[in-house]
Order: sequence, then C-alpha cells, then structure tokens
Amino acid sequence: MHRDLRLLGRCVPLVLVPLMLLASNFPGEYRVPAGYWLLSMAAAAVFVVGDRWPLPVSVVLSALAVPLFAADAWGLSELVPYLGAVSLAEVAMRTHRTWQVVTATACWTGAVLAGTWADSHSDFWRPATAVGAVAYVGLPLLLGLYLRAQRDLAVTYRAQAAVAESRRADAELHVRAAERSALARELHDLVAHHMASIVLRIGVARHVLADADPRVHGVLDDVHATASDALADIRRLLVALRDPALGEVALVESDAVPTEIAAAIERTRAAGFTVSAEVDRDLGGLDAIGRLTLLRVVQESLTNVMKHTDPGGSVAVTVARRSAGIAVRVTDTGHGAGAPNPAGHGVIGMGERVELAGGTLDVGPTEHGWEVDAWLPGVSAASETGH
Repeated sequence: MHRDLRLLGRCVPLVLVPLMLLASNFPGEYRVPAGYWLLSMAAAAVFVVGDRWPLPVSVVLSALAVPLFAADAWGLSELVPYLGAVSLAEVAMRTHRTWQVVTATACWTGAVLAGTWADSHSDFWRPATAVGAVAYVGLPLLLGLYLRAQRDLAVTYRAQAAVAESRRADAELHVRAAERSALARELHDLVAHHMASIVLRIGVARHVLADADPRVHGVLDDVHATASDALADIRRLLVALRDPALGEVALVESDAVPTEIAAAIERTRAAGFTVSAEVDRDLGGLDAIGRLTLLRVVQESLTNVMKHTDPGGSVAVTVARRSAGIAVRVTDTGHGAGAPNPAGHGVIGMGERVELAGGTLDVGPTEHGWEVDAWLPGVSAASETGH
C-alpha cells in the first residue's frame, strides 16, 4: 500500500504538467509552443523514475531545464523547469555520497545560470542574479539535506528502540531464569532428596524382608517402582526449570543422539578444526534427561573449543559406554590464555545438568590444552544411586 502511494506521487507531474501548460494558453495572446510541450512532458516522464536513479534523473532534468528556461514561456508553464529543483532536493535526501550531491548541485546551478543568461543578456551580472541562483539552488539543497537528517534520525531512534526492547526482553528472561533456578534448587534440595531417600529405604526393606510374604515383596516392588518413576519425573521438571529451551530437544530419541552429536562435530570441523571422533552408536539406556544432558555437554564443550581455541587446532571427542552409563570426553590442544573460565556460565551450566542427571563432571586444563570428562548413569544406575 505504501509503495503504491509512492508510485502514485511520482506520477503526479504527468497529470499536473499538462494542466499547467493548458492553463497557460490564452487564445489570441499566448499559446504554449509544441517544442515546450514536448520538453515538459519529457521532464515529467523522467521524474517518475527519480526514486530509482536520483542522480541521473537530476542531471537529465537539469539539462532539459536549460531550453525550457530559454523558451518564451508564460504563466504556470514557467514552473515546469523547476522539476530540476525538486530532483536536486531528492538527491540530497536519498544519498550520503557527497560527490553525487555536488554533481547534482553543479548541474542544477548551471541550468539556473544558463536560464538567467538566456532570459536577459545585459542584466546577467547584476546582484539579483546571484541572489536568485542562491535561492533556486540553496533552498532545495537545504530542504533535501534537512529531510535526509530527519530520515537518519528516525532510523537511529528505531535502532535505539529496538536495542532498548532487546535489553528489556533479556532482563526479563534473566529474572525469569533466576526465579526458575531458585525454584529448581528448592525442588531439588527438598522433594528430590526425600524421594531418593524413599527409594533407598524401600530397597533396604526389600533386602531386610527377604523371607517375608511374597505379597509384601509385591507391594514393596510396586512402591519402589512408583517412587523411582516419581523421582525421574521430578528430574525432568528440574531440567525444564533450569533451562526451558531444552523442551525443544526433549523429543530426541535415543537412536538420534549419535546423529545430533555428529552434527555438532561437523559444525566444529566447518569452523576449521580437526576433529577425531569415536561415538558409540548404541547409546540406549539413557532416559530423556540423560540424552539431553549428553547432547548439551558435547555441544557446550565444542562451543568452548570454537570460542577459545585458534582454528586449526585438534579436538578429540569420545562418547562410549562405561560403568553402566555413558562416558563423554572432549579434549583439545591449543588453549592458552583464552581457555574457558571454570567458573563461567557454560561450565557451571554443564555441571548443574550433569549433577541433576546423577552423573559426574570434571573440567580443567591439561598439559596441552583443555579437557571435559563427564559420566552419565543409565536408567538402572540412576534409579539405584538416586539423586
């Protein structure tokens, strides 16, 4: 809609110029010459494409203005050459290239002076000539520069508003994340702790009452399974509270985990690193939280490599089964002063996720670089250890 209105505005001279020329005809006294009609309509047609090629259109309109100024015009028809002034203002408004503004100004100034010379040879060197040239050239030039400044100011205000809105959104997300983290800590310290204790005590009771009625064992097994499921659900809720964005990854099936890890490795290779990978294709046995944690540990480790290591360094990624769980090791060479901060948000986040999944994490420098070593328990191991 806005574009259609702009095009309509550009076409106004095609209607206005003929009306001005017709209004300048007085039977018996003055009639606009055919040549003037031709030049005027050419100027109106050229003006239509001024938004696409401002400088060429300004130069052409200035050239057409010279014979129009020199012609014996009368009435409203005398205003047609001043399409060149409008075009000069448009060049000054649309471009920041000084040479284009200077070129358009020089062409229009030459047209005005040539028109003044053709109009009156004897009076050309009078002060009024200089005053008229300054007015006919200076006013459209200043108007164009003013409009350009207003457009630039509007763009700046919009950018500042966008930055302010982004900062406000980031601050809001930070506050929400802090609240969710606090709630997750409370849930972990209270509910999860008691649920894990219940699971452990039921397991002890099953061993103590080894000779009890089989129906008692059935009840204990059912309570143990229910409590274990409830503990797993609490862990899922804890992860969701810690990082809501993980909800998008929660649907990753165990068969797709190696594919996701391979994609992260390929992104690191594309960044210029040499990556050797040994990823076990059979990563079953991890629950949803374990799979999410495994992906995040690998992704965060490789992200730290790309952030803190010079391209061309070597990276080794190992993901394999170990001790009824999955072991992850990411090592690299080339970390120096730019090594990750062990107290940084990324490392802390990895530690929190691994802890919630019931695993262990060891992060730190080595003799030649940096190493991330994590272990995540399988479903059975997680149920036995409880967290």
